[in-house]
Amino acid sequence: MDGFADLDFAKLDLTREERTGFPEVVFCSGKEDQFLCDIYDRLYKENGQVFGTRATKEQFDLIRAKFPDAVYDPVSRILKIPGEKSLELIGNIAVCTAGTADIKVAEEAAQTAEFFGSKVTRIYDIGVAGIHRLLSRTDDIRKANAVIAVAGMEGALPSVIGGLVKVPVIAVPTSVGYGASFEGLSALLTMINSCANGISVVNIDNGYGAGYIATQINRLAEGIK
Repeated sequence: MDGFADLDFAKLDLTREERTGFPEVVFCSGKEDQFLCDIYDRLYKENGQVFGTRATKEQFDLIRAKFPDAVYDPVSRILKIPGEKSLELIGNIAVCTAGTADIKVAEEAAQTAEFFGSKVTRIYDIGVAGIHRLLSRTDDIRKANAVIAVAGMEGALPSVIGGLVKVPVIAVPTSVGYGASFEGLSALLTMINSCANGISVVNIDNGYGAGYIATQINRLAEGIK
């Protein structure tokens, strides 16, 4: 046993949780139907639960036919089999969005963090176009061990939040915006060039990556390694 399951078309990492604290997650987009079914089947047998991102409704129907407990969220496009493991949600991660169009990416982040055991506070539609909305929730945001700030357009929200909190801010650029936003590139560049300290940036629309990193920070803040 080399720590992985060889399915010919895929080599599933069965010892990832032992090494990193997180089991392997399935990126569903583009996978052949039978491949996806076989992957979910093997991971479920190994872990008792499966978490997948970027799934379609058709893929959900496919997985649910074999696993009636499968759950699909069309907003975040997360397809999971929760299993019988019950986690007590710890700490606090604040997931903030500039606008409602950013919620699909924010929900990918929030539900990733929750699946891995973090308590999440959702604070949506607090963009800088109406900055009083953000300021009205500053106290709530400051209670978090980490903040995920999700924004498209010019991507200014993480910079503003970074100047208000003591904890790490994970900036997530989204592909929301008009033509000159270049499908999220404008927001990405704004976030990378932020003058506020304590900001890290993940790739465009990468809510999963933000939720993962925030959970690592949250665990450390709660004394869990």
